[in-house]
Amino acid sequence: MVKLNKIYTRTGDDGTTGLAVGPRRPKHDLRIESFGTVDETNAAVGLARLHAGADPALDEILARIQNELFDLGADLATLDDGTDLGYEPLRIVEAQVDRLERDIDALNARLEPLRSFVLPAGTPLAAHLHMARTIARRAERLATALAERETVSPAARRYLNRLSDFLFVAARVANLEQGDVLWAPGKTR
Repeated sequence: MVKLNKIYTRTGDDGTTGLAVGPRRPKHDLRIESFGTVDETNAAVGLARLHAGADPALDEILARIQNELFDLGADLATLDDGTDLGYEPLRIVEAQVDRLERDIDALNARLEPLRSFVLPAGTPLAAHLHMARTIARRAERLATALAERETVSPAARRYLNRLSDFLFVAARVANLEQGDVLWAPGKTR
């Protein structure tokens, strides 16, 4: 259970931050950057949800994703170096990845196939979902770089990959009435 009585602790004043277990790390450490960018993704999804009122089903999925992003942050903040922690750490599981895939397929079934790249624009909801998508892609790049040095669960990496796919498809659904904003190659030459 999480219990936060005091928001500032001063322990990070030296430029380090704590993981769930293990030694403190510099705030610019790749693991810290990874779960920090997952947190940034979560905030961007929260902003998108401000505009999701017209689609309660999508808003419900986004709310679930926000919770799962906390799970993912906990996963990335807990080293997996084989040490017995005395408890089962919170990890992303394949069922969460599978559910995202089902959500992508259900939303994508409502869309026409793409004939061009899509610009990150359109409705406020679509624009915010595109922003969340690009942040999720950055989190994925950081997590895959981290995985070259330390253990990062394959399910966590797959979740990040599917999340950005989901956010792309959700942005297209948000633009369904007005249509996608398509790239026009060389239009301004």
